Parts: sequence; structure tokens; C-alpha cells
Amino acid sequence: MSGVCPRVAPDPSSPAEEFACLAALVVERLLVTDGVAASKFRTGAPVDDPAREARVLEQVRTEADAVGADPDVAVAFFRNQIAASKVVQQGLLARWSEHPDAAPATRPDLDQVRERLDRLTTGLLRELAAVSRLHEDPGVRAARLARAGRSHAARLDPLHRRALGAATRTGCGGPVTGGRRPPRSPE
Repeated sequence: MSGVCPRVAPDPSSPAEEFACLAALVVERLLVTDGVAASKFRTGAPVDDPAREARVLEQVRTEADAVGADPDVAVAFFRNQIAASKVVQQGLLARWSEHPDAAPATRPDLDQVRERLDRLTTGLLRELAAVSRLHEDPGVRAARLARAGRSHAARLDPLHRRALGAATRTGCGGPVTGGRRPPRSPE
């Protein structure tokens, strides 16, 4: 995937279909995070990068307005994406520290990985704007995103499934109905 999802007319028999592209892009972003973790593993860079996180959130705020998404909702959504990314990075770094033979042999170019993440940010914002236009309670939209995300869970390992839960737990402007909000992250 390249951060772009073709929009198709939703199938009324599949209420999560309107959220399929958004969920697919969330999953793609989580998988791209493996490259961030591999780079950080090889360089010893910390998972937390407050300066990068602030730049991403500022980019999100600016781009959200340009694509018609509520900037505050977009920033909240991306805080969750960044928190989920940290779940993946911390899990992989711990795994590779315990099992160095499973660690990546090469270090990906972090700038190239971040370029992919930036393209995904744009796609995610467009999809977020599209689903935000639905005349639904924000909590209902968040629950529908979580359901759409779960449709990808079978192809993910437990670490990425846990991160997917964090990425889709809240978002689209409200908490999952009956769910709880994850802790706030600076990213």
C-alpha cells in the first residue's frame, strides 16, 4: 500500500466498510513502524522523540485543516497513532534485545521510513475527514473504526494486534462506546 485507499461506495450491509480504508491505513502505518524500530535498534536511538512527535502533530494540524478534517480531532487521532507506534517499537526492541538472532541484519534509512509515514499521514487525514463527515456520534464512528480494524487482526502478530487496539480505541472524534480512553501521549 502507498498511503492511498480507493474510495468505493459503501455497502449498506457492511457498516464497517466506510471505515475500511482508514483501518487499512492505520494497519499499514503500524507495519511501517517496524522500520523505525529496526533503525532505532541499530543506532540505539530512544523510542521517545518529543521533537519529532511535535513536528508530526503540527503537520497533522496544518494538513487536517487543508483536507477538511477537524484539526483537534486529527491531533487526538494521531496521538493515538503515535502511542500505538511506540507499543510496536518498544515491543520489537525488547524482542530483539532478548533474541538478537531475530533482530534485523540491516538498518533501514530512517529518513525513507519517515517519508512513507508522512505519505500515510496525508492518506489517514483524508480518510479521517471522510468518515468525520458521517452524521454519527463520534463514539459510534470510533466503534466502527475499531470494528474495521479488527478485520485486519488475523494477519497481525500479537504485538501489532495490541498496537492496533491502541490505535483504534479512540479516534474519529470520540471514544469507543463502552470503551476507555488510552492515556495521553505527547506524540
